[in-house]
Amino acid sequence: MSASIPGPRDLPPSQYDLTTYPGRVAHAANLCDPRTLFTSDSKLKYYATLISQYKNTPTAPLTPEVWTAKKTLDATLHPDTGEKVLLPCRMSSFIFTNLIITAGMLQPNLGTRGVLFWQVANQTLNVAVNAANANKSSPPSWAELGGSYVLAVGASCGVAFGLGKVVPRLKVRPNVKMVLGRLVPFAAVISAGLVNVGVMRFGEIRDGINVFGVRRKGDSESVDKEPSAVSRVAAAWAVGETAASRVINAAPIMVIPPLVLVRLQSGWLKQRPRLVLPVNLGLIFATSVVALPLALGVFPQRERMAVSSLEGAAREQALSKGLNDNDLVEFNRGI
Repeated sequence: MSASIPGPRDLPPSQYDLTTYPGRVAHAANLCDPRTLFTSDSKLKYYATLISQYKNTPTAPLTPEVWTAKKTLDATLHPDTGEKVLLPCRMSSFIFTNLIITAGMLQPNLGTRGVLFWQVANQTLNVAVNAANANKSSPPSWAELGGSYVLAVGASCGVAFGLGKVVPRLKVRPNVKMVLGRLVPFAAVISAGLVNVGVMRFGEIRDGINVFGVRRKGDSESVDKEPSAVSRVAAAWAVGETAASRVINAAPIMVIPPLVLVRLQSGWLKQRPRLVLPVNLGLIFATSVVALPLALGVFPQRERMAVSSLEGAAREQALSKGLNDNDLVEFNRGI
């Protein structure tokens, strides 16, 4: 990530306005751009040099090439180490890795082995992404990753198998039963995601997270470099939004394609069974390209809340740093 390149001058966090939903959607589309996957090592070095020159030259302009360099480095390098993130674990790989996993989970009439294989594959990818992109200053332990993995696999497989047994026994119309059956993988993935968030980030809710004061001077503002307080309320907010984002991010990709496929299988695809798989892949791919940035943009990465909303000890800490109850503090929501 460009943040790992040293220099006295900071780059803006984005070329888009992250306080607005359209700006966050455009920023998310940049992060998910798969074209960055094909950037050569020599081009990465050139982009790193370009960012270094900008950060160390007070008069250097923010040209389109600087923005391209930032976008590519942000999508490729880890922000703490500056090393390349393993390719399948990058956000820019998500459309392709998710295409394979989701297509597997959404196959009609999966047997027990198929359900188990694809749910395990999905959680294996999730834990790999979490490990590859974790904060290297306080990375999760192998015990935390392993515990989260086991619980997530248990939750996803338990929900998938449980609902797989319950749905066929429901006394509803056959077409309703078919729709509910196609939505079982969505319920399994959501259950696992919520378990994963709860296990991996329980310590944040227990101990609190750093919040940073927002200083206003006229029409301008700046965010403190050092923490103003450690807040459990902010942690609960951050973890809650992350849990909600897991549902919102998964919903379009795991709900729209199977419902459209059900409709097509009762009509156009009924006489063309060989086209079910390619059509399913096409639906998942198209939905990912269009819906993923829209879902990722729902919540800002950097959240804010009033000092007066902090719990007692955190509020006192913030007030001791020169903030008042009407001021804001900022914190990282996490992923």
